[in-house]
Amino acid sequence: MSIYAKLTQLGITLPPVAVPAAAYVPFVQTGNLVFLSGHIAKKDGKVWVGQFGNNISTEEGKAAARAVAIDLMGTLHAAVGDLNRVKRIVKLMSLVNSTGDFTEQHLVTNGASELIGEVFGTETGAHARSAFGVAQIPLGACVEIELIAEIA
Repeated sequence: MSIYAKLTQLGITLPPVAVPAAAYVPFVQTGNLVFLSGHIAKKDGKVWVGQFGNNISTEEGKAAARAVAIDLMGTLHAAVGDLNRVKRIVKLMSLVNSTGDFTEQHLVTNGASELIGEVFGTETGAHARSAFGVAQIPLGACVEIELIAEIA
């Protein structure tokens, strides 16, 4: 099944690339690797604000991370022209806006990892990953994730 057929089956429409909010570009390709800049969680077109351990639950966080993964796939599509060219999702790095005693950053990030695996399959979608708790993310967002992919 093509990546686009899988997205359709899941009811996912890829968004256009977001305009950078600072001095950076949304993606850079070098050789057969594509590096996507960090994407912050959005809900209903607005920044998904919150801090884990304070005012947002792990389950809400999984949904926020899943939303980020959809945005990342939209940017990856813009970068490579065809998601079927993706040979491997290499790595995700997730920043989770959390209090010092919150320890479920890895569970929040699963929202993105699980969707990437479902869309790209067990071989192509299996990726290395880091999930960090941070004191703050730009604009108060609850999650920010960046992605590295290898393309054919």
